[in-house]
This record gives sequence, structure tokens and C-alpha cells, in this order.
Amino acid sequence: MLSVQGLGLHHSGNYLFQNVNFTIKKDDKIGLVGKNGAGKSTLLKMLSGEITFYEGNVVPEGNITIGFLKQDLDFVKGRTVWNETMQAFEQINAWKEELEEINHQLTVRTDYESDSYTDLINRMTDLNDLLMHHDAYNLEGDIEKVLFGLGFKADDFQKITDEFSGGWRMRIELAKLLLQKNDLMLLDEPTNHLDMESIIWLENFLKDYPGGILLVSHDKQFMTAVCNRTFDVNNRKVDDYKANYSKYLVMREDRREKLIQAKKNQDAEIKQMEDNINKFRASATKASFAQSLIKKLDKIERIEVDNEDVSKFNIRFVQSQVPGKVIFEAENLGKAYGQKQIFDDVDFIVQRGDRIALLGQNGQGKTTLAKILSGDIKEYSGNWNLGHNVNIGYFAQNQEEVLTPNKTVQEEAEDAATEETRPRVRDLLGSFLFQGEAVNKKTKVLSGGERNRLALCKLLLRPFNTLIMDEPTNHLDIQSKEIIKLALQKFEGTLIVISHDREFLQGLCDKIYEFRDGKMKEFLGDINEYLVFRQKESIREISAEKAKLHSDEPKVEVKKVEEKPVVNQVTIVSKEQKSIQNKLKKVEEKISELETVIETFEATFTKENPSEETLEKYNKTKEELDLALQEWEHLGTQLD
Repeated sequence: MLSVQGLGLHHSGNYLFQNVNFTIKKDDKIGLVGKNGAGKSTLLKMLSGEITFYEGNVVPEGNITIGFLKQDLDFVKGRTVWNETMQAFEQINAWKEELEEINHQLTVRTDYESDSYTDLINRMTDLNDLLMHHDAYNLEGDIEKVLFGLGFKADDFQKITDEFSGGWRMRIELAKLLLQKNDLMLLDEPTNHLDMESIIWLENFLKDYPGGILLVSHDKQFMTAVCNRTFDVNNRKVDDYKANYSKYLVMREDRREKLIQAKKNQDAEIKQMEDNINKFRASATKASFAQSLIKKLDKIERIEVDNEDVSKFNIRFVQSQVPGKVIFEAENLGKAYGQKQIFDDVDFIVQRGDRIALLGQNGQGKTTLAKILSGDIKEYSGNWNLGHNVNIGYFAQNQEEVLTPNKTVQEEAEDAATEETRPRVRDLLGSFLFQGEAVNKKTKVLSGGERNRLALCKLLLRPFNTLIMDEPTNHLDIQSKEIIKLALQKFEGTLIVISHDREFLQGLCDKIYEFRDGKMKEFLGDINEYLVFRQKESIREISAEKAKLHSDEPKVEVKKVEEKPVVNQVTIVSKEQKSIQNKLKKVEEKISELETVIETFEATFTKENPSEETLEKYNKTKEELDLALQEWEHLGTQLD
């Protein structure tokens, strides 16, 4: 479908890519992984045609269509969500208009034997074939499905896009791309602006997508579920693994161990050659031999190995004094911005040692609560109290709001340090990839990922017994996320974290506060248990939204027929319902059993690398679970 041959890109002689070759086929769903700065986003731009000044060739097969999720939005002001989403079908709408014009001409023309009349008939046939191929007569249903899946409600469809935040507008852009059904989709961090429910919906959508996909994501679980192939961008090249993300990790580690051994052998060979060069260079009789060794040494392609072992980064949060038993206590807590009520009537008690995840759709109040508890927001309704000896470390979602623009990275870190931790500043900055001249960069020129790394570094320089972390993994690569997760798992204090990353939350939190429709509910259980509950609730809620959307449609008048005894009707329905309920119960039992098996697998994965046979059984079990959930959904709709 698309072939890349000898691809290279450099700036001032420094190569980002060099002699890269690969082919993407129709059914390939490829995860693009690598450290921040490795060139993942740049590669997508090269394949999409946004970057054209490169070496080598990008060769698409035939007239394939390529869709690219851009980060810069260009919406026409005044359009509704529905009308903006309809722009995805610009070509289809043009075909429909052309077909309508042809139909009009055919009704008024009488030159049935002319060539031009025949041409119109042929064009009409071609247009009908195109429209059928693109399923053009089910567009409204497709739009509803995608907008609901990405978190929009029926009431949002006729709202003006100007009213929505950048994150929600990015969802509209994503919806348009998904609806276009391109032969190849290029997705750069598609989950960045999505809540957990929308991420899971997108995951299922992409698994069934009929075309090819090349995506960048730092969500390991998302990548494992969607991708059947992995491209690892490192050291100016792209390593191709014919495996999903979880299998790729095993294969990469095996390849890496072999690479380390090969590098040791090469280093020994190079040292031997250098010793011989130094030994023979001064000898008149052997100077020519030394020169031949130098030429041979210059031709050696040096083996490079990235440092991937996160366990070597011994990063710990400094613990302050032990606080009282109660950390936070809230009663009837609420917050509104003008006429917009974010949440109200919220009660909770956070106790010492609690590890809580705040979950829910964007805009429901998670960040607002974090800001109230951290002291950033002073005005609210209701009451909340801070416990005895509570020292709060707060990681804000928007670091540009809390960093001093004109200070350097080192100055910002030193300001956060205590006398005890000040000597560790340079070493800690180095652990977060601020090395050499990078420590002298002004914070105002830092990227999103760099700002987050600096903010995390600052938290490690002061003692706290309570951490409030608002999206701490945003803009971080997978390795950095693993380092932070390990540090938070070692932290013995109280943790409140906002995140849409399921894998990050696994093993980190044991209690959920869910924000929904202006309220907050407490869920006792980990992220996996919560997601099973939420999936069932989401099915019901989407069904209700669809019913609401079509409730105002005109009803077809049905003639009254002779009534039959009501008793018989009730009896028949009751038997059918009972049969369906029995089936539902069996399916729910099966779902519970499969989830237990999956949890057992995942528990072993954290202790040792799984074999290919184990991974195959694990993936087969997940497929069984997906089928069982689909059956559960189907039976549930029969009861509605």
C-alpha cells in the first residue's frame, strides 16, 4: 500500500533518519514507539506530505488516500458540531450534488439516443457505485456512532463549535478523520484529549478499522490492543517488529541482549585495533600496516545501544513527617464558574495512606477539585478541612501557569530544593534528561514534555506526605512514565492522581472517585474492576442518548387493530424476558471468570517476561472477553 525507500532527513549534517526502509500493507496496524525527540511525529509528517525535503522516496500504491490527524485546527466559525463533522464527507457531498444535477437533466432531456445522454447515464452509474462503496446513505448513523463514542451528548450536536475547548474541538477533528475511512490513517497521540471511556471506544473502533493505521501513542494498553506490528524509532533508524506492543517488548529485550553482547565483542575488537595502531604507527617497517588498520577502523559501523532499564533510575519522593489519620474532609463541597455549576454536594474523607484516582470526562471537575485541595482555588461552596501535619506536593496539569518564564531550568529546580537536597539538583536534573547546556534553558522555551519533567523533578526535591498529581504522564514517553510510576509506587504517603492512562493506574490506586453529571461517586476497587462497571454503564447511557436524539422525530400513525387479551401478551413477554435474563446471568458469570483469568495473567507479567505461548493464551482470553461483552450488550438491548 505504501513503500518507504532509503528515507533520510538531516539538519546541518546531523541525521534524524538515515537509510530507512519499510512497507505498510492494507491490514497493518502499526505502533510507532521511541523516546521523545526520536522523530516519531516527524516521520508521520513525512509520510503525510507535510514535510517534503528529505532523502529517498515515499511511494504510495495507486490512488490510496492518507488521512493525518493534525494538531492545528482550522474550523469555520459559526458551524455546529454536526455540520463541522459533516465536512468529513466533502467529496461524498459533492458526488451527491452531481448525481442530483444529473437526475434533473435526465428528467428534462429527450435526446435519449445522443452520446451526451449516454455519458450522463454512465456517469450516474459510476456515482451510484462510488456512493454505495462509501456507504454514503448511512452517514447520519455513522456520525452519531462516532460522536457518541468520543463523548459528545445528543444536546451537543447543534451547539456551535466555538463554545467548545481546544480538547473537545480536537475530538471533532478526530471524528472527521475516523469517518473518512481513508486507506491509511496517521495518528499522532490520538488519545491526548480523550477521557478513559472515549479511549476504550477508540481502541475498539481502530481494532475493526478496515484500512491501515500508523499511530504514535504513549498508552501501552491502547497500543497492545490496537496494533499488530511495531516500529521502534531509535538511533536514526526504524526497527520493524511483526508483533503487537506487549510481544514487541519481549522481542526487543531479546534483541537488545544480543546487541549488548555484539557491542562488547565489537568494543574489544576496536580496542585491539587501536592498540595495534598505536604500537605499529611509529615503526617504519609496519607504518603501512597501521594505516590499513586505521582505514579498516574508520569503516566499522559502531553498534549503539539505548539505555532502557528503568530499574536503574533510583528516584524516590522525599517523605515528610507522618500526618494525622484524616488528610482531607469535605462536606457539601461545590464549585461554579458564573452560571455553570461544575459539581456540588460532594462529601468525602481521604485518610492517611489512601491511593485515589479521580476519573471522569473532561470538564467534570477533576482538576477543579485538585486545585481546591492544593489551595490554588480559594472560592467554593460548602466546607473542606485539611488534616494535621499534611504537606502537599501538587503537580499541575498546565505547568506554564506555575513555572517562572525567565528562570533557567537549574534556577527553577534550585528554588524548589531544600538545604539537604540542593547538592542533588544537577544529578536529578540529569535523570530527567536535562544535561549539559540544557540546564541553562529558560523555562518559557521548554516543550510540554520538558516542562512536565522539570515539574516532577521539583517535587522530588522537597519532602511531602501527600501528593496530588494532575495528569503527570502528559507529554512523557513510555520509559519516563514507567520511572514516575515506580517512584509513586514506592511513595508511602497519600496519593491522589488524575490520569486517563489505564496501564499507569494499574497497581497504583485502590479507590476511584468518579465525576459525572455534576456529582462525585466513590468506587471501592482498582481500575480494572471500575472499568468493567463503567463499560456496562456506558452501554446503557449511549442507548439513552440515542433514544433522546430521536425522541422528537415524527411518529408514524398506526391504524388501531383488534385488541387481543392482555393477559396472554404479558405472559408471552414475561417468558421471553425470563429466558433472556437467564442467558444474561450465564454471560455475566463467564465475563467474571474471564476477567479473573486475565488479572492472573497480568499479575505474572509484572514479575517476569511472558513466553510467546503465554501471550497467545492471554490475547485469546481477551478476545473471548470481548465477544462475551458483545453478547452481553446484545442481550441487554433485547430487554430494553
